[in-house]
Amino acid sequence: VNNYANVDLICEVAKAQKADAVWPGWGHASENPALPKQLNELGITFIGPTSPVMSVLGDKIAANILAQTAGVPSIPWSGDGLTADLTDEGTIPEETFKQGCITTAAEAVECAERIGFPVMVKASEGGGGKGIRMCASKEEIEANFPQVQSEAPPGSPIFVMQLCQGARHIEVQIVGDQHGCAVALNGRDCSTQRRFQKIFEEGPPAIVPKDTFTQMERAAQRLTQNIGYIGAGTVEYLFNADSGEFYFLELNPRLQVEHPVTEELTQVNLPATQLQVCMGIPLQNIPQVRRFYGKDSADMSSPIDFMQDTYVYPKRHVIAARITAENPDDGFKPTSGRIERIKFQSSVTCWGYFSVGANGGIHEYADSQFGHIFAHGTNREEARKSLMLSLKQMSVVGDIRNPVEYLVELLGTEAFVQNTIDTSWLDGLIKGKTVALQYDTFDVVFYAAVFRAVQTLNTKQADLLAAMGKGQLGLLGEVSGMNQFSVEIAFDAVKYTFDVQRCGPDVLMLSIGGTSVTAKIRQQPDGAIFVAVGNDVKKIYGMEEALGLRLRMDGIATVM
Repeated sequence: VNNYANVDLICEVAKAQKADAVWPGWGHASENPALPKQLNELGITFIGPTSPVMSVLGDKIAANILAQTAGVPSIPWSGDGLTADLTDEGTIPEETFKQGCITTAAEAVECAERIGFPVMVKASEGGGGKGIRMCASKEEIEANFPQVQSEAPPGSPIFVMQLCQGARHIEVQIVGDQHGCAVALNGRDCSTQRRFQKIFEEGPPAIVPKDTFTQMERAAQRLTQNIGYIGAGTVEYLFNADSGEFYFLELNPRLQVEHPVTEELTQVNLPATQLQVCMGIPLQNIPQVRRFYGKDSADMSSPIDFMQDTYVYPKRHVIAARITAENPDDGFKPTSGRIERIKFQSSVTCWGYFSVGANGGIHEYADSQFGHIFAHGTNREEARKSLMLSLKQMSVVGDIRNPVEYLVELLGTEAFVQNTIDTSWLDGLIKGKTVALQYDTFDVVFYAAVFRAVQTLNTKQADLLAAMGKGQLGLLGEVSGMNQFSVEIAFDAVKYTFDVQRCGPDVLMLSIGGTSVTAKIRQQPDGAIFVAVGNDVKKIYGMEEALGLRLRMDGIATVM
């Protein structure tokens, strides 16, 4: 049985267990309008927005019309200026909705010439890169419009919007209660994206001036209150750092996976707040929300006007990194397989969680993200350094690939340090291959040879002990072969052959091309090997994969 985001199964289990309520978390089921609808029919509370509100927010055209109705700035698009109130059924009036739609390539061209090229031609029900095309000219619209139609579900409405170039992706965390109030709990900057998938999330959004961000928060609160939104959600914007203008992108009707960024900034437990809102408690009566607004713990009666009063601005910065089962050497394609172990050490400034444990795995149908790391500091630079240090010390051993070393390199780029990135920054780096893992060829080859030599010795020793345990002494004649042998390493299309001489129980001398290097080795229980050459000590990990030997050294992994 497919138990992931299975609405029927969730409702069946909730009913069988006589649940009072269902908390959907942040998976796919959390934004499926069918879940609150079916639960409501069963008399079970859904901890989140109502089905009609969730449904209308899931439609990009309807969501933009609602944003405009609430006075939220929108990107120039085919439905400019349209406003509407929800019908009793929780939908946008059909006549108004149709005015925002585009039905032919000629209409798309006319709209693009009005709002300005380049534009995005998008299907309202598209997603995952389907049903969306960027067009910089009339000819491109005429060529791409039929493709958008064919990729989207049959009958999906289509609209045109101006392409916002050089923009930042800024989020406002909102919570609406059952009494018509909405609070903005600061926000996040999620501009580091790969193919519209977030890689880093951070907050507060330092790139946005505080007075501008306050405008974003108030606009998000107006939208939340206008549609009667209940629960936690995220209003997402595109922000132009040069002009200071911001535009509505969408209202995500669920808790985001990166919500701990907001929790560290505000000290407000968001799942707990969701539960209290579900219980009918007004936002201004929730202790953590009151503390965020500077109220004394003994003061539970003074009112808070969330549209006028200001909260105590966070005095720390948080940066989060998503840990995924993706191969940075192959265009970040998802990988799957067994995970032998994950090594990560939390500290006072950095913590993380993982959805798999030792001897677990990632199957091919699962989301590629299996971990999340959160680092904080008194400012952005402290948080960045803390995250870099934690990622350098982290290791994942198994069949999957992960981009941890690549993330470390990204955090060290000048653009990230200076905070001059935009949503297209990372895709540009990947396309141009301008961020590469730095290593010295000789070091990589030498330490790979050391790893192979140690593995050869371990194998020979295990075979010998196994034979002696069975009373088979034939392998004793091969003991001398454990003291002198050869190993081969292929790297960057060059083959290297090392002669290995065992000089002691933990000392190896590796020779190649008339040069010899003596190394003292010490194996660790976790599979790591400490290699000392003179006064220089390195810690290396290795694993034989289908593509060759994967060596990890100084926080950088390389495949031989």
